[in-house]
Amino acid sequence: MGAESEPLTDLLTVKDLRVKFRVHGGTVDAVKGVSFTIRQGSTVALVGESGSGKSVISQCVMGILPDVGEITDGELLFADPQKNGEITDIAKLPQDSADMRAIRGGRISIIFQEPMTSLSQLHTIGDQICEALHLHRDVSKSEGLRLVAEILGLVGFPNPSGALRMYPFELSGGLRQRAMISMALICRPALLIADEPTTGLDVTVQAQILDLLRELVEELNMGAMIITHDLGVVAQYCNRTAVMYAGRIVEEGSTGAVFGQPTHPYTQALIGSTPEKLDFSIDLDEIGGPPNLYALPPGCHYIDRCPRAAEACTRIPSNVAITDTHHALCHFAVESS
Repeated sequence: MGAESEPLTDLLTVKDLRVKFRVHGGTVDAVKGVSFTIRQGSTVALVGESGSGKSVISQCVMGILPDVGEITDGELLFADPQKNGEITDIAKLPQDSADMRAIRGGRISIIFQEPMTSLSQLHTIGDQICEALHLHRDVSKSEGLRLVAEILGLVGFPNPSGALRMYPFELSGGLRQRAMISMALICRPALLIADEPTTGLDVTVQAQILDLLRELVEELNMGAMIITHDLGVVAQYCNRTAVMYAGRIVEEGSTGAVFGQPTHPYTQALIGSTPEKLDFSIDLDEIGGPPNLYALPPGCHYIDRCPRAAEACTRIPSNVAITDTHHALCHFAVESS
């Protein structure tokens, strides 16, 4: 079949993912029944407070979940374009297996949020990106350096050949992040995960990096997942948005729908607490502190902070369809729409 088969659209389908962490005195449910899909040529955002489970999901997809964590249920179905869409359930692969190592970095790559600590300061940029390439492809040293220079040029390095011999501490924050993107892209992955990719960068460099990611998703027909707390980034760069709270997706849909018609009280509070511009004369909504994951209330975990909380909220809500592609985990979602 090959080229005659229908074009692949869905890259990663997360189905009812559940993850527990072993802690002193018991366990914590870090992810509770999360489901979403990432398609080719599109970007999905995971947003929410620290501890909501965003980065745990990325660790599961990459097969780098800490030893204290465990996937207890669910599926992570990856349709590999390099294998004509053959589907692999990543959740079932041992993290140190050959199959998982082939996917990690080769088919699915991640950009970590702090390049200064993610990159070795003792090795050149060229050597580090070449090492990532040689893990997955059998190429000569000279061919590897040529491919690395090519990818450095693609991500906007002004002198790609010269950059091969530079060390991370010789680069600006923006160029270090571009080096991390190059390392993630060197094997031309189908799916790219970016965990807070612009943390610590000034506003101008943030815009450059995000514009670059958007262009690469479109040009290379990748899928992307951006993990961020910056709603401005989400609104401008992401096709779909999943809002997480205490391990659950409480609202998910197209970014236009989620921002234009937020129906879960937590989503409304997040958007209401974000200034549209630097205007100190406006009053922002107060959202309160994050939940205690060791002592969450039963039913809807947002009940203690929700202004519309009622007796029904002591029971876990069902996922309510606002439209065919917009859902919210709230008893009163339809009334809010």
